[in-house]
Amino acid sequence: MGKVIGIDLGTTNSCVAVTRGDYPVVITNQEGYQTTPSVVAFTKQNERLVGDLAKRQAALNPENTIFSIKRYMGTNHQKKIGSKTFSPQEISAYILMKLKEDAESYLGEEVTDAVITVPAYFNDAQRTATKDAGKIAGLNVIRIINEPTAAALAYGLDNGKPQKILVYDLGGGTFDVSIIEIDDDTIEVLATSGNNRLGGDDFDERICQFLIKEFNESTGINLSKDYVALTRLKEEVENAKKVLSCALSFTINIPFITQVKGVPYHLEYNLTRAKFNELTKDLVDKTLIPVENALKDARLKKEDIDSVILVGGSTRMPIVVDTLRQVMKQEPTRNINPDECVALGAAILGGKLNNQLTPSSRASQILLMDVTPLSLSIETIGGISNRLIERNTTIPTRHSQIFTTASAFQTSVDIKVFQGERKFTRDNKLIGNFRLSGIKKALSGVPQIEVTFDIDANGILSVSAKDLGTGNKQSITITANNTMSDEEIEKAKWEANIFGKKDEEYQKLIDIYNDSVQTLNQYSSYIKAHKKELDKSTYRELKHKTYELKRCISKCKLDKLDTKIINKLSDITTSIKNTYRF
Repeated sequence: MGKVIGIDLGTTNSCVAVTRGDYPVVITNQEGYQTTPSVVAFTKQNERLVGDLAKRQAALNPENTIFSIKRYMGTNHQKKIGSKTFSPQEISAYILMKLKEDAESYLGEEVTDAVITVPAYFNDAQRTATKDAGKIAGLNVIRIINEPTAAALAYGLDNGKPQKILVYDLGGGTFDVSIIEIDDDTIEVLATSGNNRLGGDDFDERICQFLIKEFNESTGINLSKDYVALTRLKEEVENAKKVLSCALSFTINIPFITQVKGVPYHLEYNLTRAKFNELTKDLVDKTLIPVENALKDARLKKEDIDSVILVGGSTRMPIVVDTLRQVMKQEPTRNINPDECVALGAAILGGKLNNQLTPSSRASQILLMDVTPLSLSIETIGGISNRLIERNTTIPTRHSQIFTTASAFQTSVDIKVFQGERKFTRDNKLIGNFRLSGIKKALSGVPQIEVTFDIDANGILSVSAKDLGTGNKQSITITANNTMSDEEIEKAKWEANIFGKKDEEYQKLIDIYNDSVQTLNQYSSYIKAHKKELDKSTYRELKHKTYELKRCISKCKLDKLDTKIINKLSDITTSIKNTYRF
């Protein structure tokens, strides 16, 4: 078996890592960065772009560019591009394929196995959807691990002294908090809580809405329906948020953001850190509720926490750090990279599960004990949630309970399974249902039906049932509406491979373009430096050729490279290289 990679499949950015020796390292992508934007786009030529290439062309192609798909994992959400619709699993699979390719390029070998992280508060459907995305991408997902737990694993590798830590994980689209105890060679999750609809995207959106309102009041123009303007505004707001982490103000300046009847309009606003904090304070305050809940479930007080670990790029915002400092009465720890630690932890677990670590190493000896984030229940008469497994139960776990029939002579029973903490099932999340048939006819209350909930190490639930009267056994697989069948997964894999071939062709065009730009820069610099040394004929010819190359490059658009122009570009570049060798 080859190397197992660890993947942090993020809302805004994703990261991939692998163990080298007994330590994890982040894999640099083919663009030269440690993280890859979780962005997928389709050009007018139906070519698929992933990562930096997709993000760069978003302003010119907003309707066919997909951001933050992670927020829709485990739902029936569909994204329509042209005549085709894509599920969240398929879009996520394209991101995973990109990470897989980067890992294979780095390692020089095929990669088939991966550990993928998910928010601790992801439910069963969301976890299953993540595994489905991995299958579509051609990956064998050997484990799903909670993001805060992965971060604690990376932190605990170098901070193994006994301690209780609070992992505060604020990413682009989700928020989690976990209370974790590190004791010698054991990392045990005591409690977890969170909000799957709260993250850095919400901070960006808050500022965008404020600026849209300001612009509307000053010009009478509503930008909220202008996709191109919105994309440009979001990019600039995201940049402003990053700058305000180390500066007190930032001028948002977007020239020609829109035009009305041929008249151009510009957006300019000096955003101060104080104004940013004022607009987003309630969002930070929302994170404190899960913090309190996790502490309560762990039966700990704030003063019992030895370290507060910041995870996720959004924790760089000063308002987050300041709020946690005040609430927890201590300085949050910043000795791990918030963008990379989750992938590093996943890589450690991958190395451990695949026996790739030295038996005597600390990483191989760490015992990881995670928990299920939400209670699991069955609906009983009156719509009551009858809990079988309580939240924050250590996984893997198994629990059985005896049920019976409600009516006389029933031969089957319908069982609905829910996740959530509310008393009534209508307030919880239905994750699936099944029917147990073949029950022996009897008066109500007589049959004894043993239902067993089994949560594996990935936090994914399976159910089995046994009629104790007849001894009949039946294995039940819970299937939510949004779970992909094996046939759907295979079809998505086939389509992904078709796109993969197109991607390879498109990559060749990109390589030619990049080579031409490099050649132009190289020869232009040479002409400038050696103008007096070149004879007039050579100088004029070379000057003409570089001008022709520059003109051809200017006609290229990265979001829709034209094959004819690229071929011409290749011919000119080859001619220059072959004719003029300096």
